[in-house]
Amino acid sequence: MKSSVSAADLRTEYERGALLEADAGADPYALFHRWFEEAVAAGGREPNAMSLATVDANGRPSVRIVLCKEFDARGFVFFTNYSSRKGRELALNPNACLLFFWAALERQVRVSGAVTAVAPAESEAYFAQRPRSARIGAWASPQSEVIADRAVLVARNQEAEERFAQQTDPPRPPHWGGYRLVPQAMEFWQGRPSRLHDRLLYTRQDGAHWQRSRLAP
Repeated sequence: MKSSVSAADLRTEYERGALLEADAGADPYALFHRWFEEAVAAGGREPNAMSLATVDANGRPSVRIVLCKEFDARGFVFFTNYSSRKGRELALNPNACLLFFWAALERQVRVSGAVTAVAPAESEAYFAQRPRSARIGAWASPQSEVIADRAVLVARNQEAEERFAQQTDPPRPPHWGGYRLVPQAMEFWQGRPSRLHDRLLYTRQDGAHWQRSRLAP
């Protein structure tokens, strides 16, 4: 079925800002923190949403949206079911890539590196902050597995509710927890007029030292 709107005709001129070396600084974490705060202030929905790209056992790429729940000089943290598709893929190949896209600010940030599981205590601490319904859901959903219909999921959720009915704080499932992507490279993109966008790439050299390069758009 042909769409009444032509994707080729959709075009936006990017004019909101610039990304120059003098303003970017030498520390990509500091720049990310500033951009993230500006994304939150801009009022867009889910400013911590990021695409997570992994590779399956056959070398095929796989991508989905997850939520960043923590970031600092150690890396970027997200939480999920370890048995999910992304969990299985990361177990085989820990190399992954993240992409933040803030359309209102005409910005994106790409982060690549290796992913490791966070310490159990860190997963426990975050799980305890989640709403009860989300904690129940973590027990109920066999994430990424084929189920017959939604009724199966509803029934599993009800079973989990009954299982933990007498517990104010349901425990964290052993199959659920956090991952941290430790960046080896961080690329900042700022839209500019005439598609002459600004792209600054920070590549880790050793420890906390980074090399900054400008890329052609």
